[in-house]
Amino acid sequence: MISAYLHIPFCEQLCYYCDFNKVFLEDQPVDEYIQAMLSEMDLMNEYYPQQQLETLYIGGGTPTSLSAKQLDVLLDGVFQRYQLSTNAEFTVEANPGDLTVDKMHVLENYGVNRLSMGVQSFDDRLLKKIGRKHSAEEVYQTMKIIEKSSIDNVTIDLMYALPGQTVKMFLDSVDQALALSLPHLSMYALILENKTMFANLARRGQLLLPTDDEEVAMFELAKERLAKAGLFQYEISNFAKKGFESQHNLMYWNNEHYFGFGAGASGYLGHWRYRNQGPIQHYMAAIREGKLPLLEEEHLTEDNQMEEHLFLGLRKMEGVTYQGFQNQFQQSLLSVYGEEIEGLVQRGLLLKDENGIRLNDKGILFGNDVFSEFLLDE
Repeated sequence: MISAYLHIPFCEQLCYYCDFNKVFLEDQPVDEYIQAMLSEMDLMNEYYPQQQLETLYIGGGTPTSLSAKQLDVLLDGVFQRYQLSTNAEFTVEANPGDLTVDKMHVLENYGVNRLSMGVQSFDDRLLKKIGRKHSAEEVYQTMKIIEKSSIDNVTIDLMYALPGQTVKMFLDSVDQALALSLPHLSMYALILENKTMFANLARRGQLLLPTDDEEVAMFELAKERLAKAGLFQYEISNFAKKGFESQHNLMYWNNEHYFGFGAGASGYLGHWRYRNQGPIQHYMAAIREGKLPLLEEEHLTEDNQMEEHLFLGLRKMEGVTYQGFQNQFQQSLLSVYGEEIEGLVQRGLLLKDENGIRLNDKGILFGNDVFSEFLLDE
């Protein structure tokens, strides 16, 4: 089973916290980039022939910064090369204010059945402070367009621990998100990534962030409200009504295989992980030469794969099962990681039962400490 991720790197505004591969949309060779992505699919097909995809996800950047015509060209090209399996999840990321009726019709026409909207906050002052171009009102306007469509699987992202954000401010945004009665919601804490404006401000001591206790309170109180609304945590940052869990993201956390198409995209096929050139011109230059636009590639050892199986699987609330590990590696989980598991159970970070292991509430808060214990010596 193979899925696919397509990266659209264009944005109409660059957020101060974002380190994803992206560029300002204005004056960019968007049409040429779309054709380059389709050519990359043709090149990849020579190495990994594949016709059917289990899930398809178009992210960015801002996919809905493309015009309706450009979206049509892209999706037509994709479906000339691939088909989706029955009932496959097909997600497109959308920014509030960018999704017009015309674009919505194109997405529906090609079978998009899930939308992911980057809301981040319903506080207009905070949105401006983090570099977002939309307002809370544009969220509601975009939702009206979506509600008139056939797509009812919609998720939004919220961010917490933002500069100047209080616990009350975040919970107000959570309440406004819940009032939309959506089946899925994601909550991400601000991470100060290198080479972002926020990281530079923090280094100069010019970024006032919530305390660690406030950050924990934001998450824990929000989690309680989501549970009362029927949205249950199934992964560290993701909450859903039953049956609306993100199938594409579960593919990542289950350590399954996927193509990564586009500038800066990553893929995982067999024992091979790769990442594409990030700068658009470098990416397209490789395609014009008839080469895959690879920047980095790694052939994973079995130890690497076991490490990733634990890192990724423990992000899910159901954790890692003994049977799943045995099926994947023909070894028992406890024979490989028994000592580490017992140590983490004793430290109160991990739960262990007859089915497998999973993070407890404390382990979720200190996930990186847990994950580091499963690094195997080469």
